[in-house]
Amino acid sequence: MIDPTQNFFGALGAHVASAFETVTGERPQIAVRAAAGVPKNTALLQHVFSGLPGAIWIAASEADSNAAGALALRAAGVAEADPEKLRTEFLEVINQTIAGVVREMTERLGRGIQREKTIDGDGAPADVAWASIEVAQGSARATLLAGVEPALLGALAAAGAYAIEKARELPPSFDLLLDVELPISVSFGRTQVPLKDVLKLTTGSIVELNRAIGDPVEVIVNNCVIARGEVVTVEGNFGVRIHEVVSRNERWKTLG
Repeated sequence: MIDPTQNFFGALGAHVASAFETVTGERPQIAVRAAAGVPKNTALLQHVFSGLPGAIWIAASEADSNAAGALALRAAGVAEADPEKLRTEFLEVINQTIAGVVREMTERLGRGIQREKTIDGDGAPADVAWASIEVAQGSARATLLAGVEPALLGALAAAGAYAIEKARELPPSFDLLLDVELPISVSFGRTQVPLKDVLKLTTGSIVELNRAIGDPVEVIVNNCVIARGEVVTVEGNFGVRIHEVVSRNERWKTLG
């Protein structure tokens, strides 16, 4: 059985990795482990969300928050160790992380979730479940502590998000399908055009799509959107860097 708390922290660790990748341009290695709690004199941030009980807590020692900030500054070519700048960069990573969590909760719950406020906490409730998230990028290391209140985890689990899943093995016959090749296409956008305008199309005509520059493109397999990402070039060829894997529920919607 997969513990919903472990499932939640695994997803949170992935968002931490994405946040560091956003600010540094390189995805770090992440190790998530259960933690007993938060040491004394550790700075705490409590993140509260609209429409959901409970909160998510993020904590880090001064050394670890400085190390996290230094990773971001180093990627920008800044070697300066100004504590204020280090703190600012650390908070940017946390903001990116929580923004990713909000997007995922919105997707999983099927309704809009927003971060209502972030509070500098003096101490977390005793029943908060904690995990350590170790970030490794090259020789640099930083460890964050993340906590989730039972009320928030319970609300997510009750709605089917981060629910307990049965671990099961793939049937032996499934291995036969793993080498089947599937066509993958990338959609830059869609639009609807009246037939009369389609008949007027000539060389040089411009068709305006429903996607702005900078919006993610969609990766499609068998007419089903499975992921979204950004266009990149790889040795002179176009490619897509995956930023988001679409949930099962959303895949069903795209098929409809």
